[in-house]
Order: sequence, then C-alpha cells, then structure tokens
Amino acid sequence: MLGTLGEKVGMTQYYDETGAAVGATVIKSEPAVVVQVKTLEKEGYNGIQLGYKDTERKKLTKPMKGHFDKYGVDPKKFLVEYRVDDPEEFSTGDEITVDQFDPGSTVDVTGNSKGKGFQGVVKRWNFSGGPKTHGSHFHRKPGSIGMCVEPGRVLKGQKLPGRTGFNKVTVQNLEVLKVDTDEDLLVVKGSVPGPRENILKVRSSDD
Repeated sequence: MLGTLGEKVGMTQYYDETGAAVGATVIKSEPAVVVQVKTLEKEGYNGIQLGYKDTERKKLTKPMKGHFDKYGVDPKKFLVEYRVDDPEEFSTGDEITVDQFDPGSTVDVTGNSKGKGFQGVVKRWNFSGGPKTHGSHFHRKPGSIGMCVEPGRVLKGQKLPGRTGFNKVTVQNLEVLKVDTDEDLLVVKGSVPGPRENILKVRSSDD
C-alpha cells in the first residue's frame, strides 16, 4: 500500500455491521499518474512523483511544461512525492487508484485546515480578555507585549493578532470503511482537515 491524492466531498453517516451510525468522510480520489520515478543512484533517494487532476497547459510555467514534456505525461495541477522501497515496481504513466486500500485498514490524511482570516488574540490564542463590565477600556486587547527598557523590543514568538487557520494538519489512523472503485470513492471514519473540495494527501498508516 502506497498512497494517493484525493478531494474532500463531505461528511455523512455510515452504518456499520452492527447497525450503529458513525460519522464518516467521503473522499473522491481520481486515478493519480506517476510522473517521475526517482532512484537512490540518481536523485539520492527512492521515490515516485504523482500528478493529480488535469490542468490546462497554458496555466503552467515554462519549467513545468518542460518537466511534463520530458516524461510524456499530460499536465497535472498537483504534484506530490512518496518514498518507496523499490522504485522499479513503478514506471512513468502508471495509474494509482483507490483499489490499493482495503476496508478495515487505516490511513493518515493530510490537508490544510479551514482558514478563518484575520483574528484577534481571544479567538486566535484563546486569551481570556479583560473585564466585561461598564467602564472598562480593556475587553479583547492583547495587553502588554514587551518591555520599555530592557530589551526594549517585542520578543520573537509573541502571541499577537494575525491570520488564523489554513495550517497543514495530519489526522492519523483513520479506519477505511468502504472502497468504491467504480466511483473512485474512499470512505473513512471520522473527519479530515479542511472544507469541501479540499485536496488531501492519503497514505497508509503502516508506511
């Protein structure tokens, strides 16, 4: 078992063998194409590069056009690498599908979490805030953030307002509930990072 890319369709209920309803996420995983095979002798490590979702050639930069032309693969929107033990098992143009996963196995799913935009310290860092009573001029401000004499600056890593969310998150050991090879669907138990249509990296937990 290797891994692939997929797109989050959404969450639903899945009924197991006992009839109990569990929360599950549906992932649409169209066949990914092996673009490049990397070997220890040439690149310094064994791995394969997968391309996912077709894209228009005019949207690519010249270096990327040359990269796909070199290996004779149609342009892809997303590229990701996986380390493998034996790169000779793969060749350029091979398709990686969801049939490599089996119900009952576990996978690790990586994706970007939901972005929440610019937020203050109360929401971003869970600050308690100041008094909520009438007359207070300190409600949701960060408060003192530095020293006036020594060192006379704001230290690095200070928790301040800023852009929140859209972080790389990995959820480990999600059970595979169902594999639909006809529709290229993968149903996993629990939730995965990000909103609908979020691109996800799915890999076997055993690797």
